[in-house]
Amino acid sequence: MTAISGAIRLLYIDDDRGLARLVEKELSRHGFAVTCAPDGDAGLALLAAHEYDVCALDHYMPSRDGLDVLPDILTLNAPPPVVYVTGAQEGRIAVAALRAGAADYVIKDVSEDFTSLLRSALEDAVLRRRLQRENDIAQEEVRLARDRAEAMLREVNHRVGNSLQLVSSFMSLQMRQITDEGAREALRECQARIEAVAHVHRRLYTSGDMSRVAMDEYLEGLMHELSKSVGPGEGSPRLVVDAAPMWVTTDQAVSLGVVVAELVTNAVKYAYLPGQGGEIRIKLQPEGEHRAILTVEDDGPGLGDGAPKGTGLGGKIISAMASGLRSAVEFDAAHKGVRARLAFDL
Repeated sequence: MTAISGAIRLLYIDDDRGLARLVEKELSRHGFAVTCAPDGDAGLALLAAHEYDVCALDHYMPSRDGLDVLPDILTLNAPPPVVYVTGAQEGRIAVAALRAGAADYVIKDVSEDFTSLLRSALEDAVLRRRLQRENDIAQEEVRLARDRAEAMLREVNHRVGNSLQLVSSFMSLQMRQITDEGAREALRECQARIEAVAHVHRRLYTSGDMSRVAMDEYLEGLMHELSKSVGPGEGSPRLVVDAAPMWVTTDQAVSLGVVVAELVTNAVKYAYLPGQGGEIRIKLQPEGEHRAILTVEDDGPGLGDGAPKGTGLGGKIISAMASGLRSAVEFDAAHKGVRARLAFDL
């Protein structure tokens, strides 16, 4: 056991003056600074006026016994640990004292064993209290360090989200200056990909959890943003989200968001004729306890020859993101429009 440095300030509360003098004499030889109190009220007054490292409290005293005084000691501001002193046949009282908050108990007699056992119990109580305080300080330092790290990470996510939003805004300005529709469409698709990533960072810096994203809320927000970029105006397809409450990791959220952005962008371009309207449905549902299925579907003419339309870049991006989820996007040939499904582990 670790040694205790410095004098231990002891308050010994006992109406037996002879035994109190014995305790003071014996413990002073072992580095204790002993103060004696003749009863509980006198002991409480001393505890309120001075600081002590530990207190020894006798059970039988005039007017108020130790079990009556103990709760008053423990309600003081920063009370010291209390070692309860009781008679040899008073096991029931010792148990009651421990339940009431005493740190330990010692059987009282006039032999040298009593002072030796009392000293051991007092030193142990002081050491445990000091270790507890050191542990509390260490835990508080860990908490403060964690809070600082989370604040820094939240600020990083805030700055990344803002930077990606700035890039997206630059792309919007550029699109207004370009007359070639193919170039405008390419920039619009790239903007949707950036928005999928930026939305994850916005979720993180407004959340109390830096490691996970509420995917249902994320999809709702992402579709709201995409509806303003890839599908604005009258007659555009309506983006409908049906997502069960679900948490995923940050990396999973980025991959899923990019996949959804690609599939939705493709559906907006090819599922319906201009001005026809229609729905594009984004679904996220659990499949068992540790798996989920993401579905993006429309009611358009379908894939025709079975291959997704476009330049092929979107398909490569989808395959790469799905691979990061240890999965792949599958197309349901039985659906009359296009139905893409991605199953992944939570």
